[in-house]
Amino acid sequence: MVRTRFAPSPTGYLHIGGARTALFSWAYARKHKGTFILRVEDTDLERSTEESVQAILDGMNWLGLGYDEGPFYQMQRMERYKVVLQQLLDEGKAYHCYASREELDKLREEQQAAGLKPRYDRRWRDSKATPPAGVQPVIRFKNPLDGAVVIDDMVKGRVVVSNGELDDLIIARSDGTPTYNFCVVIDDWDMNITHVIRGDDHLNNTPRQINILKALNAPLPQYAHVPMILGHDGERLSKRHGAVSVMQYLEDGYLPEALLNYLARLGWAHGDEEVFDLDQFVEWFDLDSISKSPAKFNPEKLLWLNQQYLKKTDSKRLSELVVPFLETDCCNPETGPSMEAVIDLLKERVNTVEELADAAVYFYRPLTPSPELMAEHLTPEIIPVVREFQEKLGQVEWNKQSINGLMKSVVAEHGLKFPKLAMPLRLLVTGETQTPSVDAVLELIGREETLKRISAHMKSFA
Repeated sequence: MVRTRFAPSPTGYLHIGGARTALFSWAYARKHKGTFILRVEDTDLERSTEESVQAILDGMNWLGLGYDEGPFYQMQRMERYKVVLQQLLDEGKAYHCYASREELDKLREEQQAAGLKPRYDRRWRDSKATPPAGVQPVIRFKNPLDGAVVIDDMVKGRVVVSNGELDDLIIARSDGTPTYNFCVVIDDWDMNITHVIRGDDHLNNTPRQINILKALNAPLPQYAHVPMILGHDGERLSKRHGAVSVMQYLEDGYLPEALLNYLARLGWAHGDEEVFDLDQFVEWFDLDSISKSPAKFNPEKLLWLNQQYLKKTDSKRLSELVVPFLETDCCNPETGPSMEAVIDLLKERVNTVEELADAAVYFYRPLTPSPELMAEHLTPEIIPVVREFQEKLGQVEWNKQSINGLMKSVVAEHGLKFPKLAMPLRLLVTGETQTPSVDAVLELIGREETLKRISAHMKSFA
């Protein structure tokens, strides 16, 4: 039975890289009818916060990446870690190290001066010396001195690391709290994790973790280290490349399925397929198809994908997503036309829910056009034409066909082209120069509100 896990540290928001790792782990479990586990690695007491934990849970929930077990919290498993620490000490596979920070700093300086790679010299590994009084020791793992660790990575391929390159890792701090690398090992063992799918920034930790698992006679999971995500400039993805927090994409009006689709294609591919849902992704997903090279984050591609999803998303659902944006923009959606009808008219023209809300504002409250635009389009020549149209508009049957027919007859009567009337009407009724077909816009805004808005502006031309 395949068992995967996503194990973020709650030291900030759920970022894009973490979300992609979660997606790949989730999809691999789903593909193989396995189990997906959420584990919160909260042993960094100085940086871990409840707000960050909630941000992770909110992000997973918004993305729809449901976990089968968890969330498990490392801080609630301290007694278990201490039992295993003691076991390693009793079996001679770990030892107390009393080296002070000053001693280690001096050692590092000497090694660097000699051109050597800085590393702990194992001075307390087999020492018979009397421990110095008043010093609280750390616990170090007795890493094998000979041989090598072989990782048959499901993405990177075979990776071989000589044990001579690894020092004796600290597995418990001087206050007794276990370290990250140790907790991860015990968690993966206890939770029967079969496949560890994570970012390749963890690859350096893997040989150390494998050696601890072997010392415990625990089964080894298979590892898949996914290359990191870079910005467009080839640098590691950061805030300066745009939104990197998953929940920021919700606030910016992206759909979760569009973000997931984009993340799925970030370093993984199935032929030339660009747009696909999660079910299709699970069916196609294979770790062998993950690129060995870093992926570059392309905001324009994500925006394009979001547009594709907006076009085919049910307008009722989009209505629910648009309302909070409109309310923030001082609109009361209950006082205007049907929200679904408005969205049907606008959703082909926008990239995000936020843009959709911005485009819908004039349906729910009048916008004031700039004096410059008014002067440009409400010329002395066109004002009488607008007044004539305004008078006749009160009598016409209220649908876009009749409104369009009236506009055509009025401009024909005056020997004008259609845009000569359409643009001033847009400005007077919506305050904008870019809208869908003006007859469709007027139909939705309604006769009474349309006439009211036209009259309000035309008073200035008396």
